[in-house]
Amino acid sequence: MNAETQRNLAPRQLAARAAPFVIVALAGIAARSPLVAIYPLAAALLFLWIVSDTMMLALIARAPKRRPARHAVLGTLAGASITVWFGSPAALRQALSATPPITAMMLIAVLGHVAWGTLRAGRIFRAGETTTGDRWLAAASEVLPPMLVRLAAAELTILHMALFRWGGPADVPANCRGFSYHKHLTPMCATLLILSGIEVAVYHLLVGHWSRTAALVMFVLSDLGLVYLVGLIKSFRFRPVLLTPDGVCVRAGILINQPIPLDLIVDVETGFSGEAVRDPATLNAALLAWPNILLKLNGSVGRRSLLKRKRAFRNIAFRLDDPEPFIRLLRWRLGQRAS
Repeated sequence: MNAETQRNLAPRQLAARAAPFVIVALAGIAARSPLVAIYPLAAALLFLWIVSDTMMLALIARAPKRRPARHAVLGTLAGASITVWFGSPAALRQALSATPPITAMMLIAVLGHVAWGTLRAGRIFRAGETTTGDRWLAAASEVLPPMLVRLAAAELTILHMALFRWGGPADVPANCRGFSYHKHLTPMCATLLILSGIEVAVYHLLVGHWSRTAALVMFVLSDLGLVYLVGLIKSFRFRPVLLTPDGVCVRAGILINQPIPLDLIVDVETGFSGEAVRDPATLNAALLAWPNILLKLNGSVGRRSLLKRKRAFRNIAFRLDDPEPFIRLLRWRLGQRAS
């Protein structure tokens, strides 16, 4: 599939992902119409059917070439039950409570999902094949929605980095070597942080003359944005590019974490054209600067963005503060592999 086809499919795939949320939201709005007060039980059953059917069809659409796993089906039914219970108005919840068989089925789906997920999480911890943090994420994803778990983990990571990490070494695992890229970003990031602080103060003073409530809300939101910005800037130093026993891990703070197996790397280049960097098949991980390293691959690596489908890249471009040691060591590793 070429780049043009991927760009044409992106809006359709985004619409397909957003459709279940829109349908469930519209069903929740309809469940609050005046007609619901006349037939609360029928409305509750219809709401439960619409949510369950929509979420199940979305699960099947995400795995068109294979049947969904049984634990995924049970998790979808549990999620639909929780959505209906907490998304229904009081009249519908009372109607569901007055119908023990329906309430029991919803409760069985939720408890069954929690029990099955707990058993699978226990097997993940007993396997011990990954790091402790990865095991916790994988275990929590067996009970809670994986996207919600990843989002919560990212939120906690950036808040911890912004508020509690003010020194110490970078995050370089054992048997790995880190290569920094944050020195050229520091002046620009510091300038951006200062300008953001000035902008927050000016907005707070101007809005405060109009509405104290709006000023307070903007103050909270702007302060939270500054905290996230501080965490992002600090992540550039704490998360360097890694040369691992298995290959290279290209990182750009909390924004990019792309592992590349050594077997896929054909060559490392320092003199390359702008067309190579702007090629849709190239992942440009250099931030606010021109890259000085380009990894040529003999295969493709996939990276899933927030709003787009998983894209495949055959080249990786990034920038290091001192590229020579990285290039020298990586070429030596490539030579050892060839021999």
